[in-house]
Amino acid sequence: MAAAAARTCPSVVDRYFTRWYKTDVKGKPCEDHCILQHSNRICVITVAESHPVLQSAKKIKSVSYQISANCSRLQNKVSGKSKRGGQFLTELAPLCRIMCENGEEYTIYSCIRGRLLEVNENILQNPSLLQEKPSTEGYIAIVLPKFEESKSITQDLINQEMYEDIIFKRDILAAEQLNTDTSDPATLSVV
Repeated sequence: MAAAAARTCPSVVDRYFTRWYKTDVKGKPCEDHCILQHSNRICVITVAESHPVLQSAKKIKSVSYQISANCSRLQNKVSGKSKRGGQFLTELAPLCRIMCENGEEYTIYSCIRGRLLEVNENILQNPSLLQEKPSTEGYIAIVLPKFEESKSITQDLINQEMYEDIIFKRDILAAEQLNTDTSDPATLSVV
């Protein structure tokens, strides 16, 4: 009885956060980001389920919050009720870089305007959290949008239903591409 009830209860993330997505960030296919927006307007930045880091069993070598020689997100210091001192981010401000063992590197962007409250230092020591628990312990950062912009930050984002439609269309397109490649005799190798 308790097991059946546990399966039907929504997670904390599903219960208290609204999922918003930014697909193909900076024109890079499938590099999707997820923004979890709480009712108090705080936003948690994570990688979306379709991001290449979560696909193809890639092994993450390291995560770096060092954006440039002069900018490290780890140096962010916030204090007080109004969160003074937090770095201000634009929609395309880089938050971190994820390096994979195969040499691939992915940059995670803020996707929303706001003040950086916190970065997740746990993923520096344990980068696999990004893959194991991307919406909870594997989050990238917490951003607080300006009060007057809190309603408009989602204008350039898509909701969960639209995101699932995009993923469905990508899957169909990939399947069609695979069928085209295997049926074209010019693309088949001769054994």
